[in-house]
Amino acid sequence: MPPSCRQRIRRDVAAVMRPFGMSTDLHELRLETVLRHALASGASSVLDLGCGDGELLARLACERQFTRIVGIDISMQALAAARVLLALDSAQAAGRIELLHASFAEADDRLTGFDLAVMLETIEHVDPARLSLVERAVFGAYRPSMVIVTTPNQEYNVLHGMAPGTFRHPDHRFEWNRARFRRWSDGVAQRNGYAVRFSDIGDHDPVLGASTQMARFQRVAA
Repeated sequence: MPPSCRQRIRRDVAAVMRPFGMSTDLHELRLETVLRHALASGASSVLDLGCGDGELLARLACERQFTRIVGIDISMQALAAARVLLALDSAQAAGRIELLHASFAEADDRLTGFDLAVMLETIEHVDPARLSLVERAVFGAYRPSMVIVTTPNQEYNVLHGMAPGTFRHPDHRFEWNRARFRRWSDGVAQRNGYAVRFSDIGDHDPVLGASTQMARFQRVAA
């Protein structure tokens, strides 16, 4: 992996995100942690569900291990920004990297057959009543070998100086504590034939955990 590629990506992303206050050490750590686990998984095809402006896609693109990289989002504005970051021509035929306008709450034949799917800080943007649709689409229809999910740990919000009951982003529909996230993840794993492991991202507080919580779902061979 050429160092120049990662350096360029960090520079380009920082230039875009810094004016909006979106480039933080924690966010960078999340991206690097997910990338590390993606590499360790041995995956060659990766599906980024809710790819946003393409920050994870750009990092994946630096790694030769990943021969097929697809990002989806329901926001055309986000996809346009990702296209710029990734230097993709809208008229260009699909190649190693592809962007699709799609929802991860709906089964889509184009999104099957991937080794790894990532939901990086996305489930909290979904209305709780629609999480069952996400489960059926991602774990029931797409069925990648591995799924990585990260989401805020609500317990840690007080250490960010936040008032009780407030969310980290105005578009968040919920933010779960660790017990609630584990109950949801364990249920998803059991219902769909996956094993799940949990870990933290960010500085760890002995009582409140870390700012970001992560679940790694591994499909169990039938």
